[in-house]
Amino acid sequence: MSAAADGPGRPVVGVVGLGTMGGAMARHLLGAGYDVVGYDVAESATSAFTGAGGKALGGPAAVAEACDVVILSLPSIAAFREVVAGAGGLSSVVAGRARVIAETSTMPLDLKEWARDELASREVHLLDCPISGTGAQMAAMDAVFYMSGDDADALALAEPVLTACGKGVFGLGAFGNGTKLKLVANHLVTIHNASAGEAMALARHGGIDPAVALPALVAGAGTSRMLELRGPMMVDGEYEPPTMKVDVFMKDVEIITAFAKASRVPLPVFAAAAQLHLAAQACGWGGADTASVHAIVERLSGA
Repeated sequence: MSAAADGPGRPVVGVVGLGTMGGAMARHLLGAGYDVVGYDVAESATSAFTGAGGKALGGPAAVAEACDVVILSLPSIAAFREVVAGAGGLSSVVAGRARVIAETSTMPLDLKEWARDELASREVHLLDCPISGTGAQMAAMDAVFYMSGDDADALALAEPVLTACGKGVFGLGAFGNGTKLKLVANHLVTIHNASAGEAMALARHGGIDPAVALPALVAGAGTSRMLELRGPMMVDGEYEPPTMKVDVFMKDVEIITAFAKASRVPLPVFAAAAQLHLAAQACGWGGADTASVHAIVERLSGA
């Protein structure tokens, strides 16, 4: 570990991927008094980061060379591979400062294991720390981290950094357990989101004003976090700006499906809920919030 990490001062933190999740984490860290450096391919995300007080650098390798702990928050498998092994990627760093990388994205576990092994050759510890929560939850420090890894010192260094970004960090043991539990969590999210979309349509077509129904449902036994978070969007029929885009979430659906197959667990309820999300994507809601599954149920209801 670096002197900054071992000494009395806080570690310098780097964030690679400054979008909805990564940008919110960077802001929370800055607000908690951390020095934060970052990188994103999008100029708008970079500008928002520097406007909040962060220091933008030229690429993942530059971030790793300037800080003690790196947080990865990436939108796709292609972006993840590029950040790890592309030109100017993390595996190109020979003697960088960062020895700990907390990977917070939802990616296939075999891909994270590849990255762990790739970075281990550089004496860098990759931790598997996916987020459970929406973009809005992360912005409100209402998301949690599922932290897993095989090096106690690396986990100890990363935990307070992640704690500064959310409402809790759950230590789950060996590397990969974080991703496994995140897939279980997103299995529930898929089902609860679809059921919320159905419920609000049922209330409307059953003759109950959705604006009246929503607070009553949230207060009752049938509530869920998805109903609470996405119900207002369903009531208004407004799915922008997205807290989770349908296109991005469908990546999670594919990973969950593969995980269930490998685990030999049938998921009939999840499969039905996944079809509503796929229908939303097919009907042009790919860039909108996943609350748009409600629009699909409304369309099927003849609205």
